[in-house]
Amino acid sequence: MHRLFRWPRRSDHTRSASQTDHAGAVYGSLLAASVIATAGTVGEFPRVQLIVLLLVTGTVFWAAHVYANLAGERLVGRPVGWADVRRAGRHELSIIEAAALPAAALAVSPLLGLDPSGAEWLALSVAGAQQFSWAMFGALNAGAPRTQALIEGLVNLLFVVLIVAAKAALGH
Repeated sequence: MHRLFRWPRRSDHTRSASQTDHAGAVYGSLLAASVIATAGTVGEFPRVQLIVLLLVTGTVFWAAHVYANLAGERLVGRPVGWADVRRAGRHELSIIEAAALPAAALAVSPLLGLDPSGAEWLALSVAGAQQFSWAMFGALNAGAPRTQALIEGLVNLLFVVLIVAAKAALGH
């Protein structure tokens, strides 16, 4: 019997330390979309301020995830050393990386002739495209069939659509 959704078992694949953390990238993209959408609702943010806000927020959440990862290891009685800190930092780096592309979109928006509002929408669109793409890539790398990966990408895109709807409802 063919099942549309086949969730891979842990034994179906192995994860190397060099692979992208798709969960972190999805999370970081959603975080970036949230920052962009909410920053615009409290007034005009100059591009540079919004770029810095995106990168600082991504970095703070990266540090929080690294800390949570290490604290979890300590809770199970495992000592934590500098090698563990570096490993956790690399593993969670995709959270910061996910903020970089929307920040870059904001940085180049003047070259495209976009006003601040247009720049925000461009960056929000980039974050949405990332959200969709990372969810799909994560599903495919986990061994999901293409149909399931597409569905996962669309479900994750729905999160950004909800953020956009909230932004539009707030009149910005």
